[in-house]
Amino acid sequence: MPQNLYVELSDKRILVAGAGVTGVAAARALLKRGAQVKVTDEKVRELEGFDLLALSDVEISEFDLLLLSPGWREDHPLVISARKKDVPIINEIDLAWSLKSPTQKWIGLTGTNGKTSTVELTAHMIRTGGVSALACGNVGTTVIEAVESPEKYEFLVLELSSFQLHWLEDAHFVSVAILNIAEDHVDWHGSLDAYAADKFSLLEKSNTAILNAEDGRVVTHSAHWQGRKVFFSLDTPAPGEIGIVEELLVDRAFVADAQEAAMFCELAEVLPTVPHNVSNALAAAGLARTAGIDHEKIRAAITTFRPGRHRIETVLERDRITWINDSKATNPHAAAASIMSALSVIWVAGGLAKGAAMGDLIERVKSRVRIAILIGADRELIAAKLRSHAPQIEIIMIDASANYQIGATDNSLMESVVRSARDKALPGDTVLLAPACASMDQFLSYADRGDRFTQAVKKVVENGN
Repeated sequence: MPQNLYVELSDKRILVAGAGVTGVAAARALLKRGAQVKVTDEKVRELEGFDLLALSDVEISEFDLLLLSPGWREDHPLVISARKKDVPIINEIDLAWSLKSPTQKWIGLTGTNGKTSTVELTAHMIRTGGVSALACGNVGTTVIEAVESPEKYEFLVLELSSFQLHWLEDAHFVSVAILNIAEDHVDWHGSLDAYAADKFSLLEKSNTAILNAEDGRVVTHSAHWQGRKVFFSLDTPAPGEIGIVEELLVDRAFVADAQEAAMFCELAEVLPTVPHNVSNALAAAGLARTAGIDHEKIRAAITTFRPGRHRIETVLERDRITWINDSKATNPHAAAASIMSALSVIWVAGGLAKGAAMGDLIERVKSRVRIAILIGADRELIAAKLRSHAPQIEIIMIDASANYQIGATDNSLMESVVRSARDKALPGDTVLLAPACASMDQFLSYADRGDRFTQAVKKVVENGN
C-alpha cells in the first residue's frame, strides 16, 4: 500500500468496517487526525461517538479509503465493491506503522498455537533487559493504541493472526517468529494452503526469522526464503540454532563463536515444564536476542514469567486427580499438545470446529484419553472420530438445559460436565478442558468458558456442592 495514503488523513472520508475493538481503536485514531469517519458493521446497530451505517446503506464510492478490521474476507460484497470502485483498502496495523515514532521497533510473531504466551514472554524478556516493551496486536492492546500510548514503548511485540496478516502490507519487523502451522480457520481461508500462505507472508516483512525446526510445514515453507533463519527445537542445536543440551536451553545462534554455546536457562526453570511451553520459551529467547537482550536477563525473565489464564492452568489437585483449564486450546493442534502433557486424561472437548478435521487429533492422543466428555455444536465431529479411531474411549455427551443462555449466571452446563468427570475420575487422572474448538456456540469467549469450568470445579469438587 503506498505510504502516501497515510500521510494526510485530515478531511479524508474513511469508512471503517467493523465495530469491534480494533475497528473502534482505528476509528478513534483517524478522528483525532481530522478524518471524516463512519463505521459499518454486520451486527452492531449502535456505537456511541460514531456515525454508524448499516451495510445496506453504504455507498463505497463516497469514501476515499476503506479500513478493514481483521476477519473481513476478500469475497465480502463490501470488499468486492471497494475494489471495483478503486477505493483503497487499508488496515489497522499498517495505519499504526505509518503513525509510530521512527525510533520504535517492532517484533512480529505468528503460528497456530502458543502465540499469546510467547509474545507476552518476549515482551517480559525485553522489559527485564531494561528496555520498554509491550505485547499487543491479537492480544490485549491493539497496535494503534500501543503506538499512541503516552509510554512511548521502545519495542512492540505483535501477535499476528492469519486474518491480520492477510491484509498486512507495509509494516516491517526487526525479527519475526513462526511457531507452528496446523489446520485452523479453514472455514475463513478456504484451505490449509491459503491459511499457511497468509501466515508465511510474515517472512517477507523481516530479514531475520526464528523458526520451529520440528514443524514440517514451517521448514518446508521457509526453505526458499533468503533472510536469516534461526531454527529452534527440543533437540541439540547445530551452529546457528537454539535448542536443548541435556537439561539446559542453549543458544548457538546469537553468540560470538557458533562453535560455542551460551545458556538461556535450566529446563526446570520453564514452568509449566511441558514440551510446547519449552518450545515457546526458546522462540521467545531468540526474539529477545534480536532485541539485544543478554542471556542473564532472559534467564531472569523465564524464571519470573507465568503464562496467562486459561493456558494449561491448574485449577485444583485433590485425591491425586488434577483439574486443568486449557480453554485457550481452541483447535486440534493445541488440544493435542495439551493432552500429550498428561498420561491419563478425562478430556472435556467440543464447541465450534471452524472447519477443522479431528481424525489426526484422535489418532495422536488416543493412548492418553480414557474418557471424553463432549459439549457444543460440533461435538459429533469429535465423537465420530473417537468411535472410528478409538472405540475403547468412553464418550459422555452433555447437553445444556433448555433455558441455558450464553453469558447468563446459570453455570449448569459446566457443573454437569464437572460432576460427570468427578464421578468417573480415578487417582492419577487429569481432567482436562482442552476443547479443540472455539467457544461462541455456548460461551461468550474462551475466557468465559475457562472461567465457568474453574467455577464449576471449585463448587462441585473443592466445596462438594
